[in-house]
Amino acid sequence: MPDRPRRPRLRRALLAALVTFAVAVPVSGAARPAAVPAPAPTALGPLRETGPAGLAERYAVSRRDIRAAGRAAEAHGDLKRAASLRAMAAPGRQFLSFDGRDGGRGTEVVGELVTARRIAVLVPGAGVGLDAYGRLRRGAVALQRQLGEGAAVVVWLGYRSPATVSPAALTTGRADRAAPGLRALVAGLRAVRPAARISLLCHSYGSVICARSAPGTSADALVLYGSPGVGVEDVASLRTGGRVWAGRSGGDWIARVPHVRVRVPFVATVGFGTDPVAERFGAEVFDAGDGGHSDYLLPGSRSLTNLGRIVAGAEPLEASRA
Repeated sequence: MPDRPRRPRLRRALLAALVTFAVAVPVSGAARPAAVPAPAPTALGPLRETGPAGLAERYAVSRRDIRAAGRAAEAHGDLKRAASLRAMAAPGRQFLSFDGRDGGRGTEVVGELVTARRIAVLVPGAGVGLDAYGRLRRGAVALQRQLGEGAAVVVWLGYRSPATVSPAALTTGRADRAAPGLRALVAGLRAVRPAARISLLCHSYGSVICARSAPGTSADALVLYGSPGVGVEDVASLRTGGRVWAGRSGGDWIARVPHVRVRVPFVATVGFGTDPVAERFGAEVFDAGDGGHSDYLLPGSRSLTNLGRIVAGAEPLEASRA
């Protein structure tokens, strides 16, 4: 009798080893972001109740909250956080909401939301927070320029992003808690711009959040890129009416993550199951070029080009044939 295939067993062993590493090895500064104090933000009503005339006031209120958080960070002695917040509060920046507590939350608009016909919502993954926000925004600016007039990019940092090497980055816990906020944002955007095409662009661990929020979300497209898996086995399990895309660049280390789900005693169920670019998952796969895990929104890249085309409702460019 032939031996039973060992690949699933090997993948489970690799994932268990990864969990052990994440639990045992301390992450430098892991507790630091949440330890920076910030005042409570101004109470704002739901976005769906904000008309075009109210958006400018909402941006102004959030700017004041960011500046207050910056003063608190400076008084605490965290000059890096204070500098990041000063940049976020600069004239012309447009935040629909901001909360500097517990690591920070924020929702920023790049472009003109009141006239947008196409809206892309960026949902970032692990290792992204207020101190590393600049790179995320640069990607949003690059995408908005790629899309051109009539498009807005909404950067949604609506949850406490887990450290890249941590147990939280291997389970759905943070995604489960974040999903209602993402659903509320999409509902608000739909109310503000009922006829706009809305796409969720979900990077890395952010794809797990998008999967958790997909049922009942009125997004027209769900784009999973650089994804470790999303916690379900196939597209049908997402229960979304939107078109589902998946892409992974040739230089992305996430390809080496075992695509299994394993129950680890005393921890949780870890791993996220089927690879979204695998045929059996059922997503439409697009060419994401050959960049690294953090390079999907680089200007001039194939991944940015194709993400822009998907947001615009066009077909992505196919990979060139040798």
